[in-house]
Amino acid sequence: MNDRMDDHPDDYAADHADDADERADGRAGDRADDRAEGIEALLGDPRARRWLIRGAAAVVALVAGLVLIDLRAGFTLAVLVVIADVVRVTRKSSSVPAWQKSSAAERRTEKQLKALERRGYLVLHARAVPRDDDGVSDGRIDHLVIGPSGVYAIDSEKWDKRLPVRTLSHLKLFHGPVNKKDRLDEARWEAEQASKILAGRVGFEVPVQPSVAIYGPSIPWKVMRVRDVDVYAGNRARAYLRRRPKILTDIDVQRIFQAADKALPPKYPV
Repeated sequence: MNDRMDDHPDDYAADHADDADERADGRAGDRADDRAEGIEALLGDPRARRWLIRGAAAVVALVAGLVLIDLRAGFTLAVLVVIADVVRVTRKSSSVPAWQKSSAAERRTEKQLKALERRGYLVLHARAVPRDDDGVSDGRIDHLVIGPSGVYAIDSEKWDKRLPVRTLSHLKLFHGPVNKKDRLDEARWEAEQASKILAGRVGFEVPVQPSVAIYGPSIPWKVMRVRDVDVYAGNRARAYLRRRPKILTDIDVQRIFQAADKALPPKYPV
């Protein structure tokens, strides 16, 4: 409307009645355009699309409940449909696309670590560990955690819950009959490589503690160090970090985080 008035001020002053009609038509057209743009924007937003789908499912559930039982049952069913979908999507959410699957152990640890951000912890997920000067990667740190209590390389593992987990003299870790020596050695090697890379970037020693968070079987201890690798139940990942003494300043945390972000590339580039 205002564009038309600016482009034709003489016509507007001379024929006010006709212009009023045009303004009304223009407002109606603008409203239609705004509605169209709004709908297009909604359809382009994944979160909005998800809520549109939820709404449609809720309406179907409401009608089904109303037809089969009564209004209250229909409304209850509609609410349950929306809640179930919200929970399902929340459980699948992750900053790493490769982890957006039904039961990724990495995603469960990621969710725990997010709650530590307000305590000054910074986290990089799914980072490749370069093996040589050419940047060839031979390993992956699921979660590199940098915070007041130090630097940690956490690997998340989903093991068969039917098989017990046990240790022998802090030197061996068994899952049922399987000796997990290779897995522990790999975790320790990844942490050692990260430590060397970060120290070279920041100019001071950066110890990186390796650990394995296990989901599935029951773990009969809180934290056990086996072959220099901390082993614990996956749901204890947050508790494992938050009660440790402070050894790094906020400035140190930022420096190490920035160095790690540049030196350790994402394992799954977007």
